[in-house]
Amino acid sequence: MRRGERTTQAAGRDARHAPFAWAELAGRIGDPLGPRSTAPLRGHLSMKTRATELLGIEHPIVQGGMMWVGRAELAAAVSEAGGLGIITALTQPTPEDLVAEVERARSLTDKPLGVNLTILPSINPPPYADYVKAIVESGVKIIETAGANPEPFMDELKGAGLKIVHKCTSVRHALKAQRIGVDMVSIDGFECAGHPGEDDIPGLVLIPATADKLEIPFIASGGFADGRGLAAALALGAEGVNMGSRFMCTTESPIADEVKKAIVDATERDTELIFRPLRNTARVASNEVSREVVQILDDGGEFEDVRELVAGARGRTVYEKGDTEAGIWSVGMVQGLINDIPSAGEVVTRTVREAEQIIERLTTLSA
Repeated sequence: MRRGERTTQAAGRDARHAPFAWAELAGRIGDPLGPRSTAPLRGHLSMKTRATELLGIEHPIVQGGMMWVGRAELAAAVSEAGGLGIITALTQPTPEDLVAEVERARSLTDKPLGVNLTILPSINPPPYADYVKAIVESGVKIIETAGANPEPFMDELKGAGLKIVHKCTSVRHALKAQRIGVDMVSIDGFECAGHPGEDDIPGLVLIPATADKLEIPFIASGGFADGRGLAAALALGAEGVNMGSRFMCTTESPIADEVKKAIVDATERDTELIFRPLRNTARVASNEVSREVVQILDDGGEFEDVRELVAGARGRTVYEKGDTEAGIWSVGMVQGLINDIPSAGEVVTRTVREAEQIIERLTTLSA
């Protein structure tokens, strides 16, 4: 039985007590020198998992769908390198603009692309149904959904042949996503940027807990920036990783250089959890604005008391103008592991190479 396949819950429990099959994992990594070669790494590498097979990509690395960040240049660069690039639907002002953005990305790569659609309750919600129609019409075959349950759109998406990846922050939500028919889950640990949920379960526990219960493939999100994380995620039962903050800090990322430098200079301690008293927790960069939001809400304030501070327009200004104190902006704890601003393609390539080296070394030690 391949890793990741489960016939019964009893079999799964037995497998959890067995030594980890590093050799089996190493056998899923291929290069021209052979899957178990210890020669210096050169040439083309390919790491196959259920995620790569489902998504039609070379490497089990997915770029997070980030507001104001997931645009054509970045998504195309990740896809061209063998990962899955994601265009963020609601970054585009209209569904028609989204179709044009997908076409722009297609002019840069012929590799698979995905679109993220985050569905959140709002006083004046975007026309989600129109964005779903635009995603279908754009011809992409992969959608990453997040936020609310995507069930109302499942028939339309499935009917158009799209693979649906739903982002979850708990095992129970992942199981619900599996029941409604999504093809894959992206499980978000407490370390992640954006909304980590309210359970505060970090990836080291959440990933294997998900692997114990879920039958469909899943990728791990939150806290991943390099090959060490990819190797760990695979060992814990995931079929790949989703990286957001790491891809924010690349040359193709359409945000100001000052923001990228701030990520490089920051540590893992430089984030804030806002909206905790409102049970709508979000992890953002620590700055004067986010600290003020935390203080107001901790002192008994309501959302109306911080509405202007957390306005999306202010966050967009951060990314466009480079003033990291202008508003709220998202970044994960993983910024403490980000020390440079390479190309997105280099991030993909070296992450796979680092993971391959780690798995090969551990295979040798366990032989």
